[in-house]
Amino acid sequence: MARTRRSWLRMFFLGLALWIATVVITYLTGNANLIPTIVLLGSFLVPATFVVWAFEHSHSGEVSGEIVFRTFAVGGVLGVLGASLLETYLLHPSPWLFVGVGLIEEAVKLGALALLTRHLVHKSTRDGLVLGASVGFGFAAFESAGYALTATLTENGLSLMDLVTTELLRGFLAPFGHGLWTAILGGVLFSRSGREHFMLTRRLLWAYLGVSLLHALWDSMNSIAVVITLVLTDQPWQEQAFEAGYMPQPTPAQVRLFTVFTWLGLALISVVGVLWLVSLVRASRREFAAVRGYAVPTDARWWPAGQPPQ
Repeated sequence: MARTRRSWLRMFFLGLALWIATVVITYLTGNANLIPTIVLLGSFLVPATFVVWAFEHSHSGEVSGEIVFRTFAVGGVLGVLGASLLETYLLHPSPWLFVGVGLIEEAVKLGALALLTRHLVHKSTRDGLVLGASVGFGFAAFESAGYALTATLTENGLSLMDLVTTELLRGFLAPFGHGLWTAILGGVLFSRSGREHFMLTRRLLWAYLGVSLLHALWDSMNSIAVVITLVLTDQPWQEQAFEAGYMPQPTPAQVRLFTVFTWLGLALISVVGVLWLVSLVRASRREFAAVRGYAVPTDARWWPAGQPPQ
């Protein structure tokens, strides 16, 4: 059993070794055909490892490897497609842009989770945490692959350095982003749900708004750090640019302060999210009393002609 529970660790180090080997060989040979391998290995390694870890340590027994894979792959793709479509048509440049991004992306991930798990007989908080994390990490993996590929394409041709640095940064931050936020939503959703319905409660609404806020703060942290840096360093020309509606870039003398505030902000958001997740894990060991809410049917009778979509 101990060997089985450590399979996530072996998976991580094997994947990391393959990624490093692919990067080195690509650098030595200049073979651009290996770029997709680097993108896929680097983007999926950390998210897939955390999903395997969660599956091995925390679920009720009904959750199978098949449904975990489905929520990771299908849920991740559905989330990315839904977010891209909604953000394209609903969002426009404004000071509230990242708030809209947070609300949309957390909504589509929650919707994908509910769609793919509606037929589960037993919906426990712990299962919701695992499957929510699976959807979130799937979203993160596909999103990171897109960012990595975009970073590779520069005006001077393909940039292996930009690709590697992008994947290292996103891989390091992956455990504290989409997977964490959707795990929280999944735990709250499943905690009050039964075999034939999901419960739309005030607790779920507040969790959705809270997670969306964390998401928005995370995405806007660079801008927040710039504003704090400007306030503390008092550069008149930067204040004028900011008042005119432009976001000035930090000067070389301000970069260190800007970097400190950026990472401190990301660390604070991560701590809040992790503490929230820990509280849900502890609560999953207790039974919840019945609550008031609107029941959304999930069994076959809810779908037209009694045939749920496959």
